[in-house]
This record gives sequence, structure tokens and C-alpha cells, in this order.
Amino acid sequence: MADAVLDDNWKHALSDVLASDEILSLKKFLLSEKYSGKTIFPTGADYFNALNYTPLKDVKIVILGQDPYHGEGQAHGLSFSVKPHVKIPPSLRNMFKELHEDLGIDVPDHGYLEAWARQGVLLLNSVLTVEAGDAGAHQGKGWEFLTDAVIQKVNEKETPVVFMLWGAHAQKKSKLVDGQKHLVLTAPHPSPLSAHRGFMGCGHFSKANDFLALTGQQKIDWALPPLNDIQPKA
Repeated sequence: MADAVLDDNWKHALSDVLASDEILSLKKFLLSEKYSGKTIFPTGADYFNALNYTPLKDVKIVILGQDPYHGEGQAHGLSFSVKPHVKIPPSLRNMFKELHEDLGIDVPDHGYLEAWARQGVLLLNSVLTVEAGDAGAHQGKGWEFLTDAVIQKVNEKETPVVFMLWGAHAQKKSKLVDGQKHLVLTAPHPSPLSAHRGFMGCGHFSKANDFLALTGQQKIDWALPPLNDIQPKA
């Protein structure tokens, strides 16, 4: 984690967690994986992109994923998002289909979601790294201790937040959220294996914007800029 940089806003909020034995153990694990020659996605500089692109004070919506994509060149630290010029994964394609049905937004020509993150959509995975080609390899190594703390910090915000919890894994995190203060939206995962069981047609994107408007916050512009207009962070 030596080359991972964390936004000062989050670093302050998570100071106790970052100094914990759990995170020290996680650091040792990641170093051992690196020194054993294993490839880890995303790169260290991208570990905390979800937090760096969406400071705590700006969070309006949380979209929770499980762990990063484990294919070459896909993951860059935002849940469901892939780098520009990378083929759109099936789950994200279903999200775009639902956006089109829900709000009439044209399906974009890429899957790079930084524009959402910059507007206050925290695209958080519960595990922030993965071994190449081995989905879930870094689960239970300490990341959950950190990302649960992130969810708890968002839950403590005075301004109401929308939590989009898709699939059983994400919905387990609902215990960390005050459903009386925040809007918790649940649906099956957008994976092709489950999207037809209730994700498609859930209307979460419009429901989130309606809630933001109701609570005096600016709606999210879910339309992504065209690929040619994207200038991803170096």
C-alpha cells in the first residue's frame, strides 16, 4: 500500500481504523503477495480512487460492489467501473439498460464511471484488491474492516444519503445503515444471472434522484460523457 494515496478528508475520518491491527495485517498480506510475484488489481495508486474521487463531505449516493474486476486492465478503484476503451462488463451493461428504461438515458459507449463519482456517487467495493484471475482472493484479509468503517462514516452524515444495495452480499451491509434517516434501495444484483429477478425495472436511479431533490440536494446527472471527451485522472 506504499504507493496508495488517500484523500485527507477520508484519512482524517478513518484515522483510528487506518492505525488498527487489522489494517497493519492487511498491509503485510499485500506486501507478501507482491513479493511472491502475484499480480494484484488494481494498481496501488488506484486502491482508494472511490474515496479520492468522492470525499466524505460530498457523498450523496453509495453503490456498493463486492471486489474489483480480476481481468487485465479492467479495475481502477471504482465499483462496477472499467477503464476507458475496455469492454463494458455484463453487470454494468445491465445497469446502463436499466438507466435507459428508467430515465431514457442513452447507453454510453464506455464503462468509465468517474463522472458519477465526481458528483457524489461513492462507487465502493467492500474489498479493494484482488489477485489477477482469482475472484474473491482478497476477501477476509482486512479490507472489509476498512470499508465497513467507510459505510459507517457515511451513515453518520447529517445529510441523508441513498444506499443502493444490489445482491445478497451488498444487502448484508444494510445493518450498518440507519434506514430511518437514509434511503436504502435493494434489488437483485445486475449480473446476467440475477438481473431478470428484479434489478431490471427497479427504477433505482430515478428513485435516488427523487430522494435527493426531496432532501434539497442536487440530482445526479447519470448521463456519461462520450468516450472522446474523457480525460481520466493520470
